[in-house]
Amino acid sequence: MKKIVVAFVCLVIFILPSQVLAQRKIPILVYHSIDEFHGHGSKELYVTPDNFKKQMLYLRDHNFTLLTFDRWQDRHKVNNPIFITFDDGYKNNLNAFAIFQQLKNEQFTPTGTMFVISDFIGRSNRLSKEDLKKMADSKIISIQSHTATHPDLTKIKQIEYELKESKEKIEKITGKPVIALSYPYGTADDNIINETKKYYLFGLTTTPESFYEKGIKDELYLLPRLYVKYSTTLNEFAKIVGNEATKTR
Repeated sequence: MKKIVVAFVCLVIFILPSQVLAQRKIPILVYHSIDEFHGHGSKELYVTPDNFKKQMLYLRDHNFTLLTFDRWQDRHKVNNPIFITFDDGYKNNLNAFAIFQQLKNEQFTPTGTMFVISDFIGRSNRLSKEDLKKMADSKIISIQSHTATHPDLTKIKQIEYELKESKEKIEKITGKPVIALSYPYGTADDNIINETKKYYLFGLTTTPESFYEKGIKDELYLLPRLYVKYSTTLNEFAKIVGNEATKTR
């Protein structure tokens, strides 16, 4: 009986702390358009530049560390890690880039990940090759893949083109590794995950929750994300990113 009690105590002392650490919640936010809404498309997929700036100031003032996926291993080493992502590669994402540049200082280095649709690069409302190169060279923005043509990957046969060709095209433009894929519509099945593994280290869904390490199969290819919308208030934003952060300024 004593041996059982001792074993239980050891379990509590040594196992539970590691489980608590593993379950640290990390928000991965997803944006689309950073612009005023002028009646085109879905209003909720817009966030005004003013609101976006207020949200980034909130993160700065509450001691968050903004990471990109090439720094994934740093998530346990920094204060309040968070990932800011943008889907679709809209031209108006330059507004987010400009705001990041404005807010950057010695204490705060804002960074984000833009997932672009490679065959749409250069269209009138999409980022150009020059835009992508400039942002990638700044080290403020990481440019990653949102496939070649934005199909539902679970319903097509040209998977290699969508995954491999988009990766190679973006890498040729930026000169930087493309290691993360945002699944169009957030959908992926076992087959798509297995194909994604051939070319990428991360796969992002739109499952609405913060990431925490569950130890499940293919965990890094099922990364969840939390939408920030046109109607999201600053108080709601604070709830989305969690209340564990400590205000420092």
